[in-house]
Amino acid sequence: MGLNDTPSSERVHIAFFGKRNAGKSSLVNAVTGQELSVVSDVKGTTTDPVLKAMELLPAGPVVIIDTPGYDDEGPLGEMRVRKTEQILEKTDLAVLVIDGTEGISPEDENLKNYFAKKNIPSVTVFTKSDLTAGSAEKSGLCKCPDRSDRTADGSAAIHVSIYNSAGITKLKNIIAESVNEQRQNEKKIIGDLLSPADIVVLVIPVDAAAPKGRLILPQQMVLREVLDAKAIPVATQTGTYEETLSILTKKPKLVITDSQAFAEVSRKTPDDLTLTSFSILMANYKGVLKQAVYGLKALKKLHNGDKVLISEGCTHHRQCGDIGSVRLPALIRKFTGVSPDFRFTSGREFPEDLSGYSLVIHCGGCMLNEREMHSRGVRAAKQNIPFTNYGTAISYMNGILPRTLSLFPELCDIIQNE
Repeated sequence: MGLNDTPSSERVHIAFFGKRNAGKSSLVNAVTGQELSVVSDVKGTTTDPVLKAMELLPAGPVVIIDTPGYDDEGPLGEMRVRKTEQILEKTDLAVLVIDGTEGISPEDENLKNYFAKKNIPSVTVFTKSDLTAGSAEKSGLCKCPDRSDRTADGSAAIHVSIYNSAGITKLKNIIAESVNEQRQNEKKIIGDLLSPADIVVLVIPVDAAAPKGRLILPQQMVLREVLDAKAIPVATQTGTYEETLSILTKKPKLVITDSQAFAEVSRKTPDDLTLTSFSILMANYKGVLKQAVYGLKALKKLHNGDKVLISEGCTHHRQCGDIGSVRLPALIRKFTGVSPDFRFTSGREFPEDLSGYSLVIHCGGCMLNEREMHSRGVRAAKQNIPFTNYGTAISYMNGILPRTLSLFPELCDIIQNE
């Protein structure tokens, strides 16, 4: 993906599910117009999820995901099914692929029930329509005079054929409609809080942990939203921050810093300026900031040896001075006076069973889509495990949390009531 492409985390994730040999991979290739997945008559050809960020006309930028058969068998099959279940956590639109010559199976019904339980929009696709003309009864499809085809539960459905391409264009249009509906409800990170000509100071440390020659994704996204709001971004580093403020002839509307520089930037920021961090803004954008604030009280309850999970959504190579594996644990030890047992995960890794942990501290989640980030928070909540995030925890341990959450008055009330 190029520098100007939409990040994968900001694309609608469209995943194709179903039994082995239902025609998932063939359908993915037909919809995308690419040989994205290997196709054969052998059951279980797709052994791992295949993810592809692409432009899907007329939907626009999306991530297409082909998954292994949900009815796979044996020890390896169980692992493949588990990977499919992980994909469900990030799916914005589910395409359930059913062999039209066989009709809906119990496994298909289980998937449809899961979609409904998780509020995942879905469309059911019956393949091999060239072999099953007029077989709506067998497939479970009903004809509604004032609506498009539906399955018995009322969800959208369509018959297609890879052999003669029947229904493929209609399916792509159904997908595009769902994608457009979801994009109409898109949130902003900071743009809604800004007016034209507002000055926003971005404090961006450039140190050994910074990626060479580029900004990290939250910095890019915030910068773009500031520009889209026709506000004025002013980027600086911690060492030149005070000088930057001194030469501004207009008071900044907001100062946004990298969380690892919170302590230094807070000391240098006048009390009448609003201060927050990229991580806190991302946690709010991904829908977990409120949970992160509630989770902070667990920090003061930690004991020696308590397991603390520090999780990142990306898979970058950890370096000397890394915020997640080095700086954050050091700050926690200093703040609590104890030595917890820190465990680390990255990328798609996130434990299903969190019962052994006393606290989960997650990054802002810029590399995860909102649904996956939210699902991680929900998983922790269901197991009664406190869940917070980098920026919120660092702000709290530096004694500046109320200040850094001033953009979110309802969260400040939570702090005062704790």
